[in-house]
Amino acid sequence: MATWTRKGGETPQIEEAQPKYLQIAHYIRDQILRGDLRPGDEVPSERQLAADWKVSRPTAARSLEALSHQGLVEKRQGSGTYVRSLEVNRRARELYGRARQTGKIYTPGEYAVITSTGWLEAPDYVAEALGLVKDRRAVHRRRVTNNQDGPINLSTSWFAADVGQRAPKLLDPERIQEGTLMYVERMTGRQGSYAEDRMCARAATDEEAADLQLEPESAVLIVHHVVFDLQDRPLEFAEATYPPHRWAFEQGYPLT
Repeated sequence: MATWTRKGGETPQIEEAQPKYLQIAHYIRDQILRGDLRPGDEVPSERQLAADWKVSRPTAARSLEALSHQGLVEKRQGSGTYVRSLEVNRRARELYGRARQTGKIYTPGEYAVITSTGWLEAPDYVAEALGLVKDRRAVHRRRVTNNQDGPINLSTSWFAADVGQRAPKLLDPERIQEGTLMYVERMTGRQGSYAEDRMCARAATDEEAADLQLEPESAVLIVHHVVFDLQDRPLEFAEATYPPHRWAFEQGYPLT
């Protein structure tokens, strides 16, 4: 079992504007992502969180609920709350990490072709993911990523109207060298904090099959990827389509 400690006895630096329950949730989330808390480890109880952070039990409970909604922990009846085994969209994480470290999002030999940009009324599933209610207008940015072997994936990023207005390059069909998300962060002042992925398999649409050079109705992997900012507000929704011969997701794990 992992030990719950604050390194150096200090409270982490977190934006004052964040509600207390989010400060707690983000602190535990960072421990999980760093590996200080590993899959199967028990996280602090409501009682312990309330004492450590000097908050009420309902506030402590809300922080654990936020972690559960992010898919990071699971509550076991009569036992406690534990870190879940994380299924990670490794390609999305690697792209973002590479952009952070090198300023370039693709490896040598990879390149993206922007096939469509502009304002559209968001489909229902996009509007729901971005929290669009009254104004359903959104900026979309559609691209096909390739290398020497052909298409790697097809993806469409969607952003709410306020983001589109503050980040005008999203409407430009030219590539954004630093990566779309990092550009949006820089222009809006909102930083990506964590992401949630949903995956399913289905038959490719005619348009997807053409872009990915597949036979009609070939099986494809669909990933819905939502990036949230430090205030837990959705910043980007992306739908990626992968052909069957491309392995985009990997995970290693111990057998004992």
